[in-house]
Amino acid sequence: MHEGFTAQLQDWLDAHAVAATIVNAGVSGDTTSGGLSRVDWTLTDDIDAMIVALGGNDVLRGSPPELARSNLDAILAAGAAKGIPMMIIGIAVPSNYGQDYQTQFSEIYPDLAKKYDALYVENFLGALTDLGEMSETIKTHVQPDGVHPNARGVSVIVDAIGPTVADLAARATP
Repeated sequence: MHEGFTAQLQDWLDAHAVAATIVNAGVSGDTTSGGLSRVDWTLTDDIDAMIVALGGNDVLRGSPPELARSNLDAILAAGAAKGIPMMIIGIAVPSNYGQDYQTQFSEIYPDLAKKYDALYVENFLGALTDLGEMSETIKTHVQPDGVHPNARGVSVIVDAIGPTVADLAARATP
């Protein structure tokens, strides 16, 4: 089994006969600002669709939700300008950031999905929280840092979002 998200997602697509190739333009520890700085050179003519899964590190750094919204909006606007179908994957903001911050950040993803007619997955880690008792899930599906999924956790996530990625690939196929 591959360890990382991109490789496991590609394996899932191949196993389900989805004719798509994943190009990983992400950078470990990246923020929406970093993603925005790379979007223009990432969206080359051979890119037929775009998945945006950014924002978690913005939250961990306490970045203003307005900045993340602006950056994600600009990223999706770049994809829309290319005329490609898009998918945006949201995040769950921990309650310790306060209700206002949590609400403001959580509203970004569905708002932008609607604005750009993008496919939407509510929470990147949602499939892990759906497994049940989080203390057990963290032991078996999360890396020692307590934040990032391990290979087993990534597999659960990929199984959950794979069908939406397959829908994205279908939108990209003429």
